[in-house]
Amino acid sequence: MIRKFEENDLTDIMKLWLDTNISAHDFIPEDYWKNNFEMVKEILPQAEVYVFEEETDGVIVGFVGLTDNYIAGIFVRNDYQAKGIGSQLLDYIKEIKPSLKLSVYEKNTSAIDFYKKAGFVIESENIDEDNNEKEFTMSWDM
Repeated sequence: MIRKFEENDLTDIMKLWLDTNISAHDFIPEDYWKNNFEMVKEILPQAEVYVFEEETDGVIVGFVGLTDNYIAGIFVRNDYQAKGIGSQLLDYIKEIKPSLKLSVYEKNTSAIDFYKKAGFVIESENIDEDNNEKEFTMSWDM
């Protein structure tokens, strides 16, 4: 079930944010994510966030965060990946947004493939100044 973020979801989604960033970005030092944890925790409630909740037990296993039409990230718990949850979250926001943009690290090839399969195209490439990693800006239009 996909629903809007509620304030009491913050602890669960921040753990999910940290765990999935560390596992998906093994090319970036773990401390980078840990050092940004508090800042993200502070700004995340101001974003447009939708969570994917298991219907059986109400456990949050994924979420997507948006600022206007920019996808800050889609996060799915490691043991729930490749089960269609990321696609469901993406399809959900595609229904409410006429166009979307995002940034993805070049080395995160599975994410690039996921977004390409969903109709996103690479618009440009640049360097993330925080960690000197090459990243792509990708976009999708209805």
